[in-house]
Amino acid sequence: MNELATYELDGPIATISMDDGKVNVFSIPMLRAIHSAFDQAQRDGAVVVVTGRDGYFSAGFDLKTIAGGPGPLLEMLTLGATLAERLLSFPRPVVATCTGHAYPAGAFLLLASDMRIGADGPFRIGLNEVRIGLTVPWFAIELARHRLHPSYFDRTVVNAKMYDPHEAVHAGFLDQVVPADEIRAAGLDAARMLVELDPSAHATTKLRARGQALSALRAAIESELVQP
Repeated sequence: MNELATYELDGPIATISMDDGKVNVFSIPMLRAIHSAFDQAQRDGAVVVVTGRDGYFSAGFDLKTIAGGPGPLLEMLTLGATLAERLLSFPRPVVATCTGHAYPAGAFLLLASDMRIGADGPFRIGLNEVRIGLTVPWFAIELARHRLHPSYFDRTVVNAKMYDPHEAVHAGFLDQVVPADEIRAAGLDAARMLVELDPSAHATTKLRARGQALSALRAAIESELVQP
């Protein structure tokens, strides 16, 4: 597996670790590596734990690729959007262990995962596109609309409000916060609990519960990211 996203299978649990040695930007190679890791997890029928490096879950889309022209930009956005769609509908449970900062595309993965556990610390989580001069993509708006608490939707998407891990629980990015030195163990504990779910019932119920959100997400991807 590409070293940007390593894959480790331990019984019924697969851990996908993102690590570019820096801030875990979602470059095209990084996104391809994550997709490849999920391909393997699906073949293995594994419950997945997605994790980052200490201090950074992901700092989002690669700004160099954004500046590289429409072709690479479209490929990167499509890989990121379909990754979020994939997690939201993945047949086995997905646990995200947020090891640090997560913005903005890094936060997309939190919004798409089944259980989200954050490391306590001076970290920022949110959708900061508007702060850095970018329009929030339609697919990200649909993802946020599905998962964020309604009272936090506008302040997060429109006003680019960023949150510390505890505030991120209230907003809807995280489900719980644990001490940073316990984050990886907490993710594995959550995965072991989710292994006990019936795979068929989980997959079918997930699609039923998220059907409307998945349809809106797919429509947004097709309208915004299809090359004319």
